[in-house]
Amino acid sequence: MRKLGLTALLGLGATMAWQAASQGTPLAPSQSQTQTPRKMQAPAVASRAQAPAETTVTVDGSEAMFTTMCALLASGFESNMSSDNWTAFRAQMRERLRQQSGPAVDAVRQFYRQHELRDPGATLSRYLWFGLVSGPAPAFQSILRRDELPPDVIALLGFSELLSTYYQEQKIGDLWQQVQPIYNREIQRLHEPLTQVVYTSAGYLRETLDPYGPRKFNIIVEPLVGRITNVRNFGDHYALVLSGADDIPLDVVRHAFLHFMLDPLPLMYPHVVAVKGLLYDTAAKAPRLVKDLKDDFPSYFAECIVRAVELRMKRISPGEREAALTRNDADGYVLVRPLVTALADFEKSEPSMKRYFPDLVRSIDEKAEAKRIAAIQFAPADATETDGAAVEAVAHPKKALPTTVPDDREAISALTEGERQIAAKNPRAAEAAFQKVLSKYPDQPRAWFGMGVAAYMNHDSARAKQVFGRLTAGEHAATGDPRVLAWSHVYLARLYDYEGNTSEAKAEYESALAVEGGPAEARQAAQKELAASANDKPASQP
Repeated sequence: MRKLGLTALLGLGATMAWQAASQGTPLAPSQSQTQTPRKMQAPAVASRAQAPAETTVTVDGSEAMFTTMCALLASGFESNMSSDNWTAFRAQMRERLRQQSGPAVDAVRQFYRQHELRDPGATLSRYLWFGLVSGPAPAFQSILRRDELPPDVIALLGFSELLSTYYQEQKIGDLWQQVQPIYNREIQRLHEPLTQVVYTSAGYLRETLDPYGPRKFNIIVEPLVGRITNVRNFGDHYALVLSGADDIPLDVVRHAFLHFMLDPLPLMYPHVVAVKGLLYDTAAKAPRLVKDLKDDFPSYFAECIVRAVELRMKRISPGEREAALTRNDADGYVLVRPLVTALADFEKSEPSMKRYFPDLVRSIDEKAEAKRIAAIQFAPADATETDGAAVEAVAHPKKALPTTVPDDREAISALTEGERQIAAKNPRAAEAAFQKVLSKYPDQPRAWFGMGVAAYMNHDSARAKQVFGRLTAGEHAATGDPRVLAWSHVYLARLYDYEGNTSEAKAEYESALAVEGGPAEARQAAQKELAASANDKPASQP
């Protein structure tokens, strides 16, 4: 199977690609999406040999997904549907699979009948989830813990064992090898259009992808699924299932990839986003708003900023943009409009979106927006117009906003200002802002963490060690804020490293990894330093 990886190509060239694209012919969004989406995007190199050992964005086939679809079609899924509009490969495979016989096939068919839902789309969704979270053949055991599994996969409990037996009885491994030319051809054809989507999107956000980071975006090519685009995300892993290179829904791909890039930001700056919560309280009442977003403000905010970025990237007339904004308002995505306006300033700035995000959020005028939103007449649920894209399937744990942040607008504003000054590399101004918070809330961990970072930037190692030590041990430890706790361990470890105290540094890095609920970036930093330390060890003498 030829696997395409794109991360290695997304360096500074991503920004240049966006700038070049912005001066040329705009991408033409496809009109043929069918089922869903939220996060994903495309790859780039030409062969496995050229791809990096690690990559963030890949396009590949999946033996687990192929086997799952074989079992599904063998069990009678879509057996009553006409294959007139199917590809020859899919139609031929359905007929071949329906002729299979044997004890394992009978067991799979019985399981399918027992778990079949009235809606074929819902049935397919379950098995797509299963294929995405399944490990390699022949066991097909889940790559996730039980508490991480989407409900759809839990509903198929016991299917792994049946699929393993089916795989071996029907020699699906041999069949998988036989169809490789078909899958490789589709993967190669997807290369250019998907790479364009990734380049322009990452370039617009001025972000680069870390090939060694924990977050992954995988595009799975599976012709047996049919011409339906299915998008799933679970934790740090985003997946898109495409049937092939014909009629690629580039707008769906772009939407999914933007989610992959932007979803972490509301969780990185929870106290900044929390200030806009009153606007969300009104928007959550919109009948058309997706159910999962009615009680998940960070995900709602991410959806709004994704939609806003899409509108900024599209080459459309002012009238078309206004019509799109009106539809978003009516559907409950009321923050899209102010975010579209705010993005105009982002485009003129220099920082990446990850750095600029707090300023973007802060630019939203809550009072003006509250007044505007109060006058919006939300569209009724029964008036929803389908646009060919089904709701995205998402399985991410809800992350509550840290309880350590005070419910005090003045304090939140000072915290935000301090973090903005840190990003601007102005430790003196940052320290002044954080001190305002501490004068009112002497034990506020985010403010203390900011003070520590400011001292670190000022090369005041003694002060920095004192602050980070306070946050990692004793009665003032930031146990209620995993982000502060994990990063405090990392900074403390770095200070010990500078002093040559490798044993203490190692202990702090390991403590950072042990923080439950700590951010992926902190874990990644700790893992990187521990690996580097292990590689630097002198060889033992005989």
